[in-house]
Amino acid sequence: MVIDLNADLGEGFGIWRLGDDAALLEVVTSANVACGFHAGDPLTIRRTCAAAVDRGVVIGAQVSYRDLAGFGRREMDVDPEELCAEVLYQLAAVDGIARAMGGRVSYVKPHGALYNRICRDPEQAEAVVAAVADHDASLPVLTLPGSAVHEIAAREGVTTVVEAFADRAYTGAGTLVSRRSPGAVLHDPGTVARRAVRMATEGVVDAVDGTRVAVQARSICVHGDTPGAVLLARAVRDGLVDAGVTLRSFA
Repeated sequence: MVIDLNADLGEGFGIWRLGDDAALLEVVTSANVACGFHAGDPLTIRRTCAAAVDRGVVIGAQVSYRDLAGFGRREMDVDPEELCAEVLYQLAAVDGIARAMGGRVSYVKPHGALYNRICRDPEQAEAVVAAVADHDASLPVLTLPGSAVHEIAAREGVTTVVEAFADRAYTGAGTLVSRRSPGAVLHDPGTVARRAVRMATEGVVDAVDGTRVAVQARSICVHGDTPGAVLLARAVRDGLVDAGVTLRSFA
């Protein structure tokens, strides 16, 4: 059993800091680096990429709607051509900085509202996939099982990788419970670790309605902005290793 452990990093902005990137980089195998549209700025991106390279952590571009005020968690209706251009802009910027630091962007993970929207909206999914194909069609895209992205990406020759979320609640349909709902984000390290182990070893997660949802993930995410994120990530890593899971990036 081989699983990637990813987290969202580089989400500070200017003088504001969010999360403990240095500590998380000692735990995860892949870093989803904010590209400046929901969080992050040039200096933060540079520092995050440099730190990831120093620790041998694989770098991914976490592209988003242009929504700094809403942290990229507000769904937006964006013209597909404009969305494609904005995703390409973010991807190229972070990849350029990563290369200057001795690394490279090795995958793409949409953030927040964009992530959820393209799972069910083929038009926006096509725009995101087109941007990836324009920059580098060899870059895999992280998405949920059952996402519209899989079929669209396959047509464009872009690989997809199935992801699961250890610290998020699931609906019976296999989607993430809205953050506006109570209990959408899980905070207990033991609970989150046990869920991650089941995701990796059994390929399932219990939904809020009591049903069992198939996930079959190659990568598991712990959100870097969640309070206690470092404790959660360490608990997940320790739980996976104790269960005999090998931690290694997919990219």
